[in-house]
Amino acid sequence: MSESLRLDRWLWFARFFKSRSLATRVCADRRLRVNGAVVAKPDHRVRIGDVLIFPQGREIRVVRVAGIGSRRGPAAEARTLFDDLSGRADPDRAGRPSQARDASA
Repeated sequence: MSESLRLDRWLWFARFFKSRSLATRVCADRRLRVNGAVVAKPDHRVRIGDVLIFPQGREIRVVRVAGIGSRRGPAAEARTLFDDLSGRADPDRAGRPSQARDASA
């Protein structure tokens, strides 16, 4: 059997939500899909390769599970747990000015 983890714990480990109770609420409110199917329970098991769709703030996130994880670690470790499919800009560069200069300057 492949490695799996409760959905609410995985969302918390991957740092999509500040607390596990917030992740649980998103699941219980039926606002999350795993591989296209609506999930109503936070104890749904996720596996590597599953695609999750859920709201986060004003955005809809689409991520693929790339790792299961064993703890809620630092942000750099959390980023290894998923592949972002929602077409977002690099979160490390968001809000920062570009390093490239205009050629005419």
